[in-house]
This record gives sequence, structure tokens and C-alpha cells, in this order.
Amino acid sequence: MWFRQDLRLADNPALCAACERGEIIPVYILDDQGAGQWKMGGASRWWLHFALADLNASLKQCLQIYQGDALTILGDLADQTGAATVVWNRCYEPWRIGRDATIKTSLKESGLDVQSFNGSLLWEPWQVLKKDGTPYKVFTPYYRRGCLSTVAPRRPMDPPKTLKVFVDSGDSLELDNLNLLPKIAWDESMKACWDISEAAAHARLDEFVMNELQDYREGRNFPAKQNVSRLSPYLHFGQISPNSAWYRAAEAGAFINNEQSLDTFMSELGWREFSYYLLYHWPKLPTENLQTRFDLFPWANNTDEDLSAWQQGKTGYPLVDAGMRELYSTGYMHNRVRMVVGSFLVKNLLIHWHRGEEWFWDCLVDADLASNSASWQWIAGCGADAAPFFRIFNPITQSEKFDKQGSYIRRYVPELKDMPEKYIHAPWLAPAEVLAVAGVNIGINYPEPVVDIKVSRARALEAFAVTKIQPPDAKEV
Repeated sequence: MWFRQDLRLADNPALCAACERGEIIPVYILDDQGAGQWKMGGASRWWLHFALADLNASLKQCLQIYQGDALTILGDLADQTGAATVVWNRCYEPWRIGRDATIKTSLKESGLDVQSFNGSLLWEPWQVLKKDGTPYKVFTPYYRRGCLSTVAPRRPMDPPKTLKVFVDSGDSLELDNLNLLPKIAWDESMKACWDISEAAAHARLDEFVMNELQDYREGRNFPAKQNVSRLSPYLHFGQISPNSAWYRAAEAGAFINNEQSLDTFMSELGWREFSYYLLYHWPKLPTENLQTRFDLFPWANNTDEDLSAWQQGKTGYPLVDAGMRELYSTGYMHNRVRMVVGSFLVKNLLIHWHRGEEWFWDCLVDADLASNSASWQWIAGCGADAAPFFRIFNPITQSEKFDKQGSYIRRYVPELKDMPEKYIHAPWLAPAEVLAVAGVNIGINYPEPVVDIKVSRARALEAFAVTKIQPPDAKEV
């Protein structure tokens, strides 16, 4: 049983199929070489360490851990143990699809029975197509006319009733040999934020659907509130399945009086599906604009200083800075704030969305190739069903609307904790006496704004106008 992004016992189709055959050899393989530029970032590797430790405990300390080429390792392990079958749950990153096809063919040719299952998605990407057989590019028809009109997602499976695990073959590495934990203690604050286990994933889901789902539709927009599920890292690493989330929410929906909140949460699970769908049908999603006219976009030059200010949460815009500091200290960022900081990077600073994608990839515990690339293309305006480029989030008005009292800002930008509500969203506009009382010295202990919002917005719209120029079909002569 080859574990990948399904580090759980409950609702694990491949694991159930393996257990029906008898004794299983549970295997995890860290394949950085196959992943290439998309090998896991620092925060993801940190999460993976504890997820594997939890899975190993669930498997009676018999998880066999390897690092390197998966085909070689699986083939050798089958030879050593006499295993007749290899099973896994499918992954959908382009590098994995190609690699897994090669592995399946090679193992079958060597006489092994090889089977794969869907343990990560509600609907397979090839199941949901338009009437003409082409994939959707817009979310609402994909979800409403595509997903919801096809076969309902399968119901979650119970954990295997019997779990006969093969004793370690002797070649397995110790978890610490993977070197997933950082050598410097940047993760200290993250440890207090998360319980990284399958049990914690289900406990978090139960807490959300019983206590927070009721006000999800509106409450999810306010970063200081607790009305978001925070399930994304558990879903990414497969410590809980989307099927479990789907049906648990549906069951809880019978006890709440806000159907719109339930529908909104279901559609958010649908957006996760849509990201995987886009990555499957457009495998260059992480690197190439889906709307090719954005290939002409004149991104800013000499942006290292601005990029560094954004990464460190020192832009001078409190909501942006709070979001970026939440990201670095917790490995997570509230979704409303993700949109604000993304818009600020690509539109106010005119920095290529690739730079934001790379930073999130390294810093997010829920860094997911499908969701990360689709979301950055969405905010940049160059993706499928993307927000129009001219929809530019104003970090001041967003802050005033969704963090009116400044609670979220005060939590992550403590140098502004004593600023009055009236000025905390744009502290550089506060009178000198107000700044003095709050202990804020603009340009000294809190930065000046790196750009002017109005000026940078006008500059972004001017740059966007270039994308409307269609290059000539004829070649130069």
C-alpha cells in the first residue's frame, strides 16, 4: 500500500482494497527528484513530518519509509517481500501522473497486480465535461451543471476492520532520516497552531460544522472570526477526505437554519475540485498564463525591495502586513486576506504572480500545486474564470470593512496594537499626537507605505491595457 497524499486510515479506498487481500506492507516514499521544481516547500515538509509520525502510530509503527525513485523502491520491495499487488490512491499533479503511468506499466510487466483508486477528489477530472466533450473553463457551470448533475460523491468508508501489517523488511528509514524538520527554529510559533493528526482533522471538521458553519457565508469574510474550516492542510495531505467533509457538512445542515452557509461551504469544496480539474486539463497551469494575452503584460522591473517588503509584512499597509506575518508565523492565511495580499503584489506592486506562487509554496502548510497555481492565476486575472484584472482590492477599504476594530491587525502587527480604530487601517494618516500616544513612528518602527494606492492602481490599469493588444499573426519580414 503506497501512501502519498492520503495519510489516513478512514475513507481510504486503496487501503481498504489492500486490507481485503490480507497482509499489507504500508510504504511512504519521498521523491524530491521526481517532483523537480515542485518538491515540497519548507512549511509543507514540516507538516509532513508530523503527519507521517501520526500515520506510523496508526499502523502500529510499521510504516516503511523510503526516499528516492519510487519505481525502483516499489519493485525491489515487491521482490524482497513476495508481494503480489501494489495499490495506491491517485494524485493529479502533472509530474505524478506521468511518473505513476510509467510505474504502473513497469510493475504490471513484471507480473504484479497494480490498482489505483480515487481517494482525493469528489469527482474525477475526466468525469465532468461539457456536452461537446471539452472541459469547462468557468466554475459555476462546471460545478452546478457538471459536478452536481453527475453521480453523487461516494460516501466515506470506515477504517479497515482488520489491519494485518507486515513487519519491517529492514530497509526502511527512520522518519528523522528524511530531514523534513527545519535546522533553524522558524517553526516554533507554528507548533502552537496545529494538531497534526487524523483524529485532529475529524475533530476540527466536527467543531466547524456544529459551531461555525451556521455563519459561514458571511463570517468567513472576517479574518478575526473563527468562521473558516481550516481544513485545507488536512485535506491536502489526506488526513481527512473531501468526501468526509462533504457528507459531514450535509448531515449538519439538517440542524442549522442557514442553507446559504451550507451551500457556500459545499461550493468551496467545489472550488478545490475545480483547481484540480484545471491542473489536470491544463497541466501547464503552474507556469503559463491560461489567458495568453497576459503574456504581453509589462511586469515591473527591479522589484526585489518591494518583494522583500511584501514577504516580510513590511509594506506599510496593515492588513497586507498582518496577512503576510500570519502566513510566516502559522503557515496559514485567512482566505479573504489571501486575496488582498495577492492583489497587492500583482496589481499595486506589478510583481509577477509567479513570485507570489513561489513564496506561498514555501510558506503554506496547505501548499497545493492545483489550488496555489489556480488561485494565483485567478487573482492575477489570467486564469480560468478569473477575477478581472481591473478588480483591484484596496487594502485600506478591505481592512475597514472586514477588520473594522483592527483585531486581526493587532494580533499580527503588534506595533500597531495601541492605534485607535479610526487610524489603524492607514496609520500614516493619523495626526502626530495620535501616533505619539500609540508609540508609532512611521518610517521607524512601522514602515511608510511602499506605494501610493491611487497611483499604483492607475499604473496597474495602464499596464493592463497592453494585454488588449493582439500580436499580428504574420511574422516579421
